[in-house]
Amino acid sequence: MSCEIVIFGKILIYSMNLTPLQNRAVKAIVYYVRQNQMQSGQHLSELEISKVLNISRTPIKFALQYLVNKGMFIHDKNRGFFLADSKDHYAAIANEIDLSTDDPLYIEIARRRLKKELPDKFTETDLIRLLSTSRNNLRNVLIRIQQEGWIEQCAGQGWQFLPIIDSPQAYEESYMYRAIIEPAGILMPTFMIDYEALELCKKKQLDIINGHYLTMTSSELFESNAQFHELLAEFSGNRFHYQNIKRINQLRRLVEYHQAMDRKPRKGQAEEHLEIIKYLEKGDRLKAADLLRQHLEQARRVKSVEKIFETEKI
Repeated sequence: MSCEIVIFGKILIYSMNLTPLQNRAVKAIVYYVRQNQMQSGQHLSELEISKVLNISRTPIKFALQYLVNKGMFIHDKNRGFFLADSKDHYAAIANEIDLSTDDPLYIEIARRRLKKELPDKFTETDLIRLLSTSRNNLRNVLIRIQQEGWIEQCAGQGWQFLPIIDSPQAYEESYMYRAIIEPAGILMPTFMIDYEALELCKKKQLDIINGHYLTMTSSELFESNAQFHELLAEFSGNRFHYQNIKRINQLRRLVEYHQAMDRKPRKGQAEEHLEIIKYLEKGDRLKAADLLRQHLEQARRVKSVEKIFETEKI
């Protein structure tokens, strides 16, 4: 059973038989399979997926069974889960999942905040009344938002929103900041490459260049981009730098994740990613850092920032 809601100018499908966490697990599994170009007949275990995706086994179990019903997996009670044999079917499922929302309440709070319809400070009672929801549902969403870093609990009573990317100016500022700190991560003395992880990232960029970007969902396009930048930040060996880049990407998700992403620049961006990887493999970190700076400045110039913040789309 499912129902339709309209958010961000799209009709979104919300599965009533899955909890928000189970829905997130479904998305994560589908994206994992497609990003890693996994083959039909390949075996996946609940434990393996749980560890890779850092999601507990209970929602993973429900998500895998849900995908069995969708025809993406075959389940053998003695051997586990195996991918079915139709990659075209994977793409159809991915697009259906991309039009779904893991939690309408979360999206509604994000939408209202981006439209500046919510005050900087609020109490749970305020939002319960405004959004017609239960305290338990609201508390779960607020905890998630707190973990993502865009609200915090006040010292006394209530909650407070933290600065987010909620305007063209803020979006521009985020890119200028990234153009400073991300190249700096490559030049840190603690920078160390995990060549196995870099090779996997390189393969994903090649897949995009070779036409995969035409069938990727908007969410997959965003995640592939974010993962490239987070991987370089992780190589820095500086935990604060890495966590900062992850948080910036989380804030970007609020304004980009549910938008219709423009596919035109995706191939070019992947080509630029590959060029950066090439110089990292050569050991020329100075050149790689300079290319990363140019890459971010170019992305800032070509992005249609005004469209992201059009009122009718949020």
